[in-house]
Amino acid sequence: MKRVWTLPLLFALGGAAVAATSAVSGKPGTAALLLLVFLALAAVHSPLIFPKPVGLREAQGRSAADGRPVVLWRPGCMFCIRLRLRLGRSAGRLYWVDIWRDAAGAEAARAANDGSETVPTVLIAGRPHTNPDPAWVREQLSPSP
Repeated sequence: MKRVWTLPLLFALGGAAVAATSAVSGKPGTAALLLLVFLALAAVHSPLIFPKPVGLREAQGRSAADGRPVVLWRPGCMFCIRLRLRLGRSAGRLYWVDIWRDAAGAEAARAANDGSETVPTVLIAGRPHTNPDPAWVREQLSPSP
């Protein structure tokens, strides 16, 4: 199993265990609520809420052609989740590189952040911007066609 699913799986299994404990102790409402909370946490930390990741080289090529930013990210990163959620539908207009799946992406993150894999790192015209404000990233997008 790829490690990108480890945290979401732990949330789901842990939530099931906590919910089962509540259900057995006669609190089915609490059990249902806890299960929903843990499943929501699993979904938010999964790679499913992010647009389909591409490799860094492909993202850089596409970005050079159309000027769209490249986002270096990893599942489970709260700052990446914040960026993704605050961008809303605009997130699909960026190129997302999962640094846990792409070694070149991880190396680019380290090069931009003094050896640390700090994400999100947004590459705009080849320049890295570490954990930028989502509103600023949205401003960097050209208007939709």
